[in-house]
Amino acid sequence: MITTAFLQYAGSGPMRHEEKLLDEGLWRRGIPVRYYSLKRVHRRQLPLGPDTFIAGDMDAMHGAMRQLGIPVPEPDDYPESLRAFLRRRVWTSTLGEVERVLETGSAPAVFVKPAERRKGFTGAVCYSERDIAALGRVSRRQRVWCSEVVRWDAEYRVYVIDGGVVTVDCYAGSAPLDLTVVESAVAAYGRSGTAPSAYGIDFGVLASGATALVEANDGYALGAYAIAADQYTELVLRRWRELLGKAEVSGGSGR
Repeated sequence: MITTAFLQYAGSGPMRHEEKLLDEGLWRRGIPVRYYSLKRVHRRQLPLGPDTFIAGDMDAMHGAMRQLGIPVPEPDDYPESLRAFLRRRVWTSTLGEVERVLETGSAPAVFVKPAERRKGFTGAVCYSERDIAALGRVSRRQRVWCSEVVRWDAEYRVYVIDGGVVTVDCYAGSAPLDLTVVESAVAAYGRSGTAPSAYGIDFGVLASGATALVEANDGYALGAYAIAADQYTELVLRRWRELLGKAEVSGGSGR
């Protein structure tokens, strides 16, 4: 049972939309909320344990997981069980290899984003080696996801809890989403045994009108759009409880 919740907030300036939703949702559940700064997570100053909930950005959440002995989940943006829903070519490479291919001048533009947990840059379409150079001092050995460039007429975030679609948010464009494709993908992901208990999964509508997978997103630090506070709170809480169940015995309360 969760008795205390910690939400990331430095105490000045606006609170992030996600924390606002959680603040509202947790209040309605009668769970006391305390606020923390990233510095306190890094210093292990929060009394985290099996009866506490914590939410924040990726850096904060990974720090909390390490304190509790929870294995940090590996990113799984393009689950193997959902490859058929991509409707475009997606592959892994290194930033250096992408740069070398683009230098030939004969390769088409490619969308590139980090494939590892620690993000060295934001995903971008690269047309030439100059676009790689513009990323700055990023290791050319960094593993990246590559995707052929397609046109999205609309993009949606689908929120899923225990294999069921909770709600759908359109965050770009207005072309209609084929929900039968979405439901088929969610079912396939669930059958694979690799899906988290609660997550977000983005789908888009291609220029052809087909609905395709954009990427999958774990639920523990999930960005929110127009989802209701109670639904978002249930999703993030559900995923956090699942992660708490994976904590090492030696992790204890982390105090």
